[in-house]
Amino acid sequence: MGGCAGSRGHLSDSDSEETASEPQAPLLGSQGAHWKNAVGFWFLGLCNNFSYVVMLSAAHDILSHKKEAGNHTHVDPGPIPIPHNGSSRFDCNSVSTAAVLLADILPTLLIKFLAPLGLHLLPYSPRVLVSGICSAGSFVLVAFSHSVWVSLCGVVLASISSGLGEVTFLSLTAFYSRAVISWWSSGTGGAGLLGALSYLGLTQAGLSPQHTLLSMLGIPILLLASYFLLLTAPEHDPRREEEADTAAQQPLIGVDAPACKPNFGWNLSLQERWTVFKGLLSYIIPLVLVYFAEYFINQGLFELLFFQNTSLSHPQQYRWYQMLYQAGVFVSRSSLRCCHIRLTWILALLQTSDKHREFAMAAACISDTLGISLSGALAIPVHNFLCRLP
Repeated sequence: MGGCAGSRGHLSDSDSEETASEPQAPLLGSQGAHWKNAVGFWFLGLCNNFSYVVMLSAAHDILSHKKEAGNHTHVDPGPIPIPHNGSSRFDCNSVSTAAVLLADILPTLLIKFLAPLGLHLLPYSPRVLVSGICSAGSFVLVAFSHSVWVSLCGVVLASISSGLGEVTFLSLTAFYSRAVISWWSSGTGGAGLLGALSYLGLTQAGLSPQHTLLSMLGIPILLLASYFLLLTAPEHDPRREEEADTAAQQPLIGVDAPACKPNFGWNLSLQERWTVFKGLLSYIIPLVLVYFAEYFINQGLFELLFFQNTSLSHPQQYRWYQMLYQAGVFVSRSSLRCCHIRLTWILALLQTSDKHREFAMAAACISDTLGISLSGALAIPVHNFLCRLP
């Protein structure tokens, strides 16, 4: 297996010479290849964010830590619960669900910070394999964990999988038609809806959280299948004529081909990077604020919204909150396929130069992760303050 888009094996020297000298049929020009790539990126977006979403949906269960052992239910008491007045409307876990949020986002933040420095040196296939393995490991570790802290380690694996996959697959879109970006975006929105809905539905149907997580091990397999089997050979980026010419003179060896390695701005000086980054701050700061507010509510306050006069338990109510929130995310992220901006010259005024664009994309994607991380850090003391109110 290999290929930054699922090409099979390596080509011989004679094959590569023939490839370089003869015109090739435009794979991505055909309707079949177009839809294979579109569906492939949709599934990559879905599978990449799935474990991240499920861990957020399971946050309340992870912290209350109810486990099944045979026909008996084992409850890990964990830390001593925070005392609160019996007349209070709050039903607090000893640890805020923001702790799960931080475990689910900080490794992603670290990966995004380090990616522009050298991730381009690692070929795509190993990155995808690591992402898939970490995703599967997260489900298994959380499912079989007997303590909150081991469960949080499983959440960290889900974050590594999601963060590494996001940087990898977004870079990969540079070698395909622009349409795949909207399909990827819709897939990530689908991950939110299907991840939250599947966790809610299976647990609501009577399946334990442990068995629910184990039933999701097919998602990492689907991730690998989408990458290695669905995607066709990538296009060369027309903005990099030198790289394309060099690649045409060398054997096509799938993911290791030079044209399949994004620059991540490695050829820019530190001064140039800082200049580009400062120019992006007017766009980064609003995004940070939006994601901060969004996740402060989602993981900082949702768990405290508990209505006692209903047939739903507190964990069930939390799962419904997550599902409804993710439904909105799905609609939002799928809107790119429905709402088209015709006055594209306006967007051109906002762009950076071709030389800086790839680095700018890598730097700007830090916005959501930074905002989410800050919300998790603040949500923990706010949770503790509210739960100690008389």
